[in-house]
Amino acid sequence: MSDWNTRVIEEFRANGGRVGGPFQGRPLLLLHTTGARSGAPRVTPLMYQTVDSGYAVFGSKGGAPSHPDWYHNLVAHPDASIEVGGDVIGVRARLASGEERERIWTQQKADYAFFAEYERRAGREIPVLVLEPR
Repeated sequence: MSDWNTRVIEEFRANGGRVGGPFQGRPLLLLHTTGARSGAPRVTPLMYQTVDSGYAVFGSKGGAPSHPDWYHNLVAHPDASIEVGGDVIGVRARLASGEERERIWTQQKADYAFFAEYERRAGREIPVLVLEPR
C-alpha cells in the first residue's frame, strides 16, 4: 500500500471517516478487498455515491488507461466490506450496467467534474460498481 493511502486510511479512522486534503468534504469510504491473485487483504480509500441499493464506487484510477487493482479484486472476490464513518458493513459488489450505470455515472460527473476528465484521459468506460449490504 502506498504511503499516501496509508496516511488517508489513518486519518479516516482517527476522525470518524473525515479527512482533509483532496478528499475534504467529499464522501469517502474504505474498501476492504481480497487480492485477486495474492488472496491478501487490501484496503483502499475511495470516493462513493450513495445509491438506493447501497454505495457506488468508480474505477477511474485517476484517468489511467487500465482498471484499478481493487476492481480486479472485486471481480474475483465480490464479497467485501467497507468502512463508512465509524461503521463496518459487509457488502457484495456487482457491476452496474445500462441505464443504472449511466444514471450513477452522470450524477458523479455532475457532482465532481474531475471524473469527466478522468474518463476523457482514460479512453475507456469507467466501471461503476455497486456495493450492496449483505
